[in-house]
Amino acid sequence: MKFLTEYRDPEVAKQYLEEIKKVVTRPWTIMEVCGGQTHSLVKNGILELLPEQINMVHGPGCPVCVTPLNLIDKAIYLAEEKNVILCSFGDMLRVPGSKRSLLEAKANGADIRILYSPLEAVKIARENPDREVVFFAVGFETTAPANALSVIHAHRFGLTNYSILASHVLVPPAIEAVMEDDESSIQGFLAAGHVCAIMGIMEYYPLVERFNVPVVVTGFEPIDLLQGILMTVRQLEKGEAKVENQYTRIVLEEGNMNAQDIIYTVFEVTDRLWRGMEIIPMSGYQVKSEYAAYDANQKYDIDIEEAPENEECIAGEIMKGIRKPIDCQHFGKKCKPENPIGAPMVSSEGACAAYYHFSGAIHKIEEQLS
Repeated sequence: MKFLTEYRDPEVAKQYLEEIKKVVTRPWTIMEVCGGQTHSLVKNGILELLPEQINMVHGPGCPVCVTPLNLIDKAIYLAEEKNVILCSFGDMLRVPGSKRSLLEAKANGADIRILYSPLEAVKIARENPDREVVFFAVGFETTAPANALSVIHAHRFGLTNYSILASHVLVPPAIEAVMEDDESSIQGFLAAGHVCAIMGIMEYYPLVERFNVPVVVTGFEPIDLLQGILMTVRQLEKGEAKVENQYTRIVLEEGNMNAQDIIYTVFEVTDRLWRGMEIIPMSGYQVKSEYAAYDANQKYDIDIEEAPENEECIAGEIMKGIRKPIDCQHFGKKCKPENPIGAPMVSSEGACAAYYHFSGAIHKIEEQLS
């Protein structure tokens, strides 16, 4: 398959690893922003193969992980108390809310359905005119076009029983927040290629200029990541800081203008609370007033206070690149995918889940416990 097997070639990977070892002369800390990149790095054993001078840390680019507790509580409230058909992507179901997860609410009888596309939720609304249907619209810029399109379709069909519970967050403000943190030691970034495929790379130029850090846009295959790391290290070794695009086969400078038009037809930028972190200014999307009828927050006038985070979970520090999953005393012990303390252990893009399933760290812990 074009652009797949070529980017998984072991011999090519070996060549990039050798080149990285030749170029690096001192320690560097690089953050891969996206959880998909984290999983690829861990699953393919790249973290163990890199020279010891390169410290890869894991960023806040897992939308499920940063979805606030109160939004999960709102989704559960809608399903249990308002008797809506609540539709969601599957990886949201096990994420703990303040009292229970969506999966527990489903087990208790709530009508919660796992979908692969928000347009399926629109179809369900058309087929069930006597029921209210809410889609839990979680994601970064990548999923925003499809979620916005579902609102546009519902509007065209004249549906009055469809709405979305929006929890969209944006990558560039998250990078800014990470760099502004006093504990941050990040010296370079691998930016998420799928986000840039939608939004382009223009937003990264001001970040590079302000913080003097390289930003390299990469894909998700092993060769993508190794090439991106090499490009970043070359900049760092030369004392350079610029935006580079490794993912040229997919990402254009301006991004996908049609997708952006769809996003900004339905959404506008707003401040957003990130789970485990804080409110990041202008870091999310909310539904515009013109489409307020399709905004579940306004439609149901939900008023649920933000619950405190579980003090035992260090997810916020992990997503800021300050600590790693294995630094958590509960990793693989009290916190496991089937009974997670925090979202990164259960999300398909969560750093803790990646370490648990693919890094071999869990086997070491099991040996210690035995």
